[in-house]
Amino acid sequence: MKRTKVFKEIDELITSYCDGCFLHLHFKKEFSKSYAHKFCIGECTIGQKLQEKGKTLINDQK
Repeated sequence: MKRTKVFKEIDELITSYCDGCFLHLHFKKEFSKSYAHKFCIGECTIGQKLQEKGKTLINDQK
């Protein structure tokens, strides 16, 4: 898969789902920015999809 296509898919995921996410804003306000980030990366389904896309980019470099 071309890197530009993967970057475009990542950008679409972030703009569609992550920008203005209620859970991220709530956790950031109630706990901390790092807690919200950890939740998004570790437990959110969109964060998991972003990780998969990132692994694709890393594997393409090898």
